[in-house]
Amino acid sequence: MKRIILVAVVLLAVAGGYLFFERYAGFQGETFVQVEHGATAVDIGRALAQAGVIRFPWEFWTERALNPSAKIQAGEYRFAKPASAREVFHRLARGDIYYFEFTVIEGNNMFEIASALESAGAMPAADFLRTASDPKLIQDLAPSAKTLEGYLFPSTYRLAHSTTPFELCRQMTDQFRKHWKKLAGGGAGDPQETITLASMVEKETGVPVERALVAGVFKNRLQKGMLLQCDPTTIYAALLDNRYRNAIHRSDLASHNEYNTYQHAGLPPGPIANPGAEAIAAALHPAETEYLYFVAKPEGGGHQFSTTLGAHENAVQKYRKKARKTE
Repeated sequence: MKRIILVAVVLLAVAGGYLFFERYAGFQGETFVQVEHGATAVDIGRALAQAGVIRFPWEFWTERALNPSAKIQAGEYRFAKPASAREVFHRLARGDIYYFEFTVIEGNNMFEIASALESAGAMPAADFLRTASDPKLIQDLAPSAKTLEGYLFPSTYRLAHSTTPFELCRQMTDQFRKHWKKLAGGGAGDPQETITLASMVEKETGVPVERALVAGVFKNRLQKGMLLQCDPTTIYAALLDNRYRNAIHRSDLASHNEYNTYQHAGLPPGPIANPGAEAIAAALHPAETEYLYFVAKPEGGGHQFSTTLGAHENAVQKYRKKARKTE
């Protein structure tokens, strides 16, 4: 009898050892497991077993008992190949957390960001837009902000599948605060007007040396009470009205939407995109210039700036002539 018991114990030990070191995958392709803050070994073992990462929950529990001082890191974990229970445990103890990178491009508006997030499989566009339409994350700094447009700072962010729209918007606005403090020194008051101007500069030119000049043109036109007639504001107005058709039409120029600077004097009521640091710096320090107009150069590579309407109209004709030749 004793010999039978001994054999049984040995067999159980061998079987247990096999399970601990066996590389197992009860899933196909890849699977993700979210480890919440404060989750117990029981909770984690069950989640891993349900996802097919380990065979039985008790495998993880046993590893935890053998490693009582290890600290399991909360976060999302990606599993794409077979692994033993021991390897799985040590991955969680190392904090081998899964994330993917998402880049917000300078000049993207919140509609473009939402679309890119959905295309990347990060979150539904509508969910992101719902959060970005609420200014509460930035109102202590910009009390007149109507949405988070302009304050979703262009940068590369680390996301997990569990990242919520609110968490991402908070990351973006935190980045904005950091750069705003560096650029404005914390003494520029409500940044709404500055960021609105910066967003227009960002959308008008991608040529770094032109940014301060474009800001200077808008500053001069504001001082003279001239309409800004900024095409990107007309596009943004059409986006808000859900009628933008990938080109500016006469009906867009005639729109009375408050963002259309062909119909309303002064700056639009808020940013039309999310500017980068260089565009913000240009808006804070516009070039001292007499220019009142600018249009794209026929040969590309920047803009032709003019001080008089006559010179501007000549530049426009040259641009249109070149455009007709290339059609």
